[in-house]
Amino acid sequence: MNELTRIPLAAVPDPSPVVRLRGFSRVFGDTRVLDDLDLEIAPGEFVALLGRSGSGKTTLLRTLAGLDPSVGQDLRLPGTRATVFQDARLLPWKRVWQNVVLGLGKRTRRDLAASALEEVGLGHRWDAWPLTLSGGEAQRASLARALIRKPELLLLDEPFAALDALTRIRMHALVLSLWQQHRPAVLLVTHDVEEAMALADRILVLDRGRIAAEERIGAPRGSRGSVIRSLRASLLGHLGLQTESGVYADLIGRKP
Repeated sequence: MNELTRIPLAAVPDPSPVVRLRGFSRVFGDTRVLDDLDLEIAPGEFVALLGRSGSGKTTLLRTLAGLDPSVGQDLRLPGTRATVFQDARLLPWKRVWQNVVLGLGKRTRRDLAASALEEVGLGHRWDAWPLTLSGGEAQRASLARALIRKPELLLLDEPFAALDALTRIRMHALVLSLWQQHRPAVLLVTHDVEEAMALADRILVLDRGRIAAEERIGAPRGSRGSVIRSLRASLLGHLGLQTESGVYADLIGRKP
């Protein structure tokens, strides 16, 4: 069996997906942002979503997060969801641990927050003020806030985009470790093709409000070198990054 398997968009659906959209559309004025979209995400699956600006990624994420109304549409979402944004969105007037348990009720104990922060490597900063955290520490706190809710669906909205390269690598490892431990379904929205290939089991390309391409990676993480080149070229092509001569644009630091 090939390590990289391209599957048709009409593949047999999972019998019990945690997310299911059928013929889903979203229209703003004269603009159809999501157009008769079909999507399924299985329990515990790690999916990355790529797309050019204006492709509908943010609208889709807001729909899955329950931030936009979807009355009258064929949509199935899990009862517990959590979102990690590019900005950690911590309240500066509350301690880190108070941000982690925000919205969970007054009975939520500090020791639960401390345990969640310990899990993301931030136990030593549990009582700190958010403005004293580095960018990576703030995102770790945001992850703790999401995971303490035990979500069936974890939405990651470009959470590493503002981090430096070394911190991003560490955060990638942390996210994978936490995903393997807790096993929520994950949808990562990103512009970074390399990030998608490193983290996800399945990569979707959204274009003009529809899933235009789908790639599934069968190789284990850490041993995907043999499939990265062909997959990278395919994804860049779907994103429109191709020169007239047929050589794909070197816009993401392509490795030799």
